Amino acid sequence: MKLIRTQDAVGQVLCHDITQIIPGVTKDAVFRKGHIIREEDIPVLLSVGKEHIYIWENNEAMLHENDAADILRAICQNAHMRATPPKEGKIELIAEADGLLLVDIERLRAVNALGEMMIATRASGFPVKAGDKLCGMRVIPLVIEKEKMERAARTAGDEPLLRLLPFRPRSFGVVTTGSEVYHGLIQDAFTPVLVRKMTEYGCEMTAHTVCSDDAGQITDAICQMAASDVELILCTGGMSVDPDDRTPLAIQNAGATVISYGAPVLPGAMFLVSYLPDGRPVCGLPGCVMYAKRTIFDLVLPRLLADVPVTADWLAGLGHGGLCLNCADCHFPNCGFGKGI
Repeated sequence: MKLIRTQDAVGQVLCHDITQIIPGVTKDAVFRKGHIIREEDIPVLLSVGKEHIYIWENNEAMLHENDAADILRAICQNAHMRATPPKEGKIELIAEADGLLLVDIERLRAVNALGEMMIATRASGFPVKAGDKLCGMRVIPLVIEKEKMERAARTAGDEPLLRLLPFRPRSFGVVTTGSEVYHGLIQDAFTPVLVRKMTEYGCEMTAHTVCSDDAGQITDAICQMAASDVELILCTGGMSVDPDDRTPLAIQNAGATVISYGAPVLPGAMFLVSYLPDGRPVCGLPGCVMYAKRTIFDLVLPRLLADVPVTADWLAGLGHGGLCLNCADCHFPNCGFGKGI
């Protein structure tokens, strides 16, 4: 780049976008990179505070900010994403499907630590909808050495930093436990909550059984659902440490491998996640899922629907950020709940 007085720039090639900001009206480029400056452009450039401007001087060892941003775009972009055209040196990635966004945080940190470039993403591990912005990227200077961008590509490695895993709606079954519901003393208020929550992801309840607090009866209900084509089994009630709470034992007796009984999340400490031998999940849901706005189930469900294994190590990491503040106006997932890892 070469810095010259604006009045002397007629006929020169502009090497970066010139932005005009009118509060409450517009923030956009009045001239784009590559524009050949004309005499009538000089008053406009001066009106936006540009008494000096950079013009383009060809240098094979340097990259323009738009070209460098495209290298960062390639580092990030994966399936089910589209890129916006460069604007003022910045490129953004937009989701093309509803799904779970996963970001390789360590590699992202390594690229950002190189300096003179940046990639900012949404938090990893949360659902996004088609049309949502996933990340934005740019380099800091108007031009940057090719070697630095080559180093960024090497640091990032061969795989994109972002993954968007589309949700696959499931059929699900609910095993409602509790003698008070089984004998008709109270109405089942848990299942309607689950149906509403699962319907948001396009899932359909295809089986429902009400059991007493008998562990054998609960186990039989789980086994019957497992023998059908139900893809996800949710057990409600009986998840605490009271003598009549038998659901964790019943899940284990049904042949499921328990990944964790308990999670460092509030609400949701008594959550259980397990998998049948064929990989279908069986979850034990604590009572808070019925009445709290957001719980451990809201953090786990997107992973289940995107076929991402729920591991004990991942659950243990939820402790940092795992305290829901139960705000009067819930803005989840646009809050800190679950974002500590």
